[in-house]
Amino acid sequence: MGSRMANEISKTDLDLDREPIALGEPAPRCSLQARVVWGERVVTIGGDAPVRVQSMTNTDTEDVIGTAIQVKELAIAGSELVRITVNTPEAAAAVPAIREQLDRMGIDVPLVGDFHYNGHRLLTDFPEMAQALSKYRINPGNVGKGDKKDRQFAMMVEAAVKHDKAIRIGVNWGSLDQELLARLMDENQRRARPWEARQVMYEALIQSVLESAAAAVELGMNPAQIIPSCKVSGVQDLIAVYRALRPRCDYPLHLGLTEAGMGTKGTVASAAALSVLLQQGIGDTIRVSLTPQPGEARIQEVVVALEILQALGLRSFVPSVTACPGCGRTTSTTFQELAKQIDDFLRAQMPVWRVRYPGVETMKVAVMGCIVNGPGESKHADIGISLPGTGEAPAAPVFIDGEKALTLRGEGIATEFQAIVEQYIERRYGAAAAHA
Repeated sequence: MGSRMANEISKTDLDLDREPIALGEPAPRCSLQARVVWGERVVTIGGDAPVRVQSMTNTDTEDVIGTAIQVKELAIAGSELVRITVNTPEAAAAVPAIREQLDRMGIDVPLVGDFHYNGHRLLTDFPEMAQALSKYRINPGNVGKGDKKDRQFAMMVEAAVKHDKAIRIGVNWGSLDQELLARLMDENQRRARPWEARQVMYEALIQSVLESAAAAVELGMNPAQIIPSCKVSGVQDLIAVYRALRPRCDYPLHLGLTEAGMGTKGTVASAAALSVLLQQGIGDTIRVSLTPQPGEARIQEVVVALEILQALGLRSFVPSVTACPGCGRTTSTTFQELAKQIDDFLRAQMPVWRVRYPGVETMKVAVMGCIVNGPGESKHADIGISLPGTGEAPAAPVFIDGEKALTLRGEGIATEFQAIVEQYIERRYGAAAAHA
């Protein structure tokens, strides 16, 4: 066995014509490009635009100040569009005031109106609200039934055309068009080999969104301004639906598990589903629909969305900190404390640094706990430190741009390393900004 493996390795080494291993990177995306606009702020979705992040408030929209504050928090955290519920005349009347408050605070993030059941009436009766929003979310499953459905859907699309707004046709399997589903179930029974019920559900989701999009185009909607979504709460279901949807249209697509859950469950489920699709080039805008833990900030779902995109190499938002998980060689907690301190520091500074130091979001920092992988990982980072493990000499070499630059010792290693990181950022990214 050993001899045969050695021969195979030898042959492999001599095969100089072997094709290189493909680079690990997401497949290219291909779709029309939507433009969601407020004032001079234009958020492009699809085409050659980066995958966008959006979120939604959980405040009562009638609370103008509370809603405006939460929108601001979500926007600062990185949400490029923020959706708000518009469910009552009072909520509709509050939207222009919310927009005005945001503009006063210098927050130009586009607002998306989330409409269900009575959106046709609210968009007609409150034209100032229709104008203050930058995009409308329409759910084909609850815009009425029979003839009313067509009329009410048409009223919402006509409002979007009149005010030059993008729309999201958001189908959700929790509120799927039951008439369509019943028809497809009946048709399925006439097949020689009927599909499973879940497969019919997939088809109903896709047909609902595509038929609604086609109807919107007939009503004068620019196809590039239509962003479909087919949301479900199961990871494999979401992957299956979007894999089937993408070849059947060229609209920019919105991704997200609906009701993903809270905490670790919701985070892992969203990351699993979205990562598979994004890696395959499917999806142009995402939302991570987390149920906040008691007392947890709403912005956590934005943080998770940003981390998904950054982990896949699709976008960079904040310098990444590589840190080892720890083992028996790292009985000290110093590397854990320093890694958290550096990560918190970098995130806290990003609102300022993003403007002052263009490109700093791509920086890589390593905080390692012992000699096994510490020096190697530190060399691969832009700047890294290898802290001493159990039984190692009490010294921490610092590597800058792949080369050992100095060694830190003593009780002030954490403070000294943070200062070195700040100096590195100023030297590298401040200089770049000065010459821009």
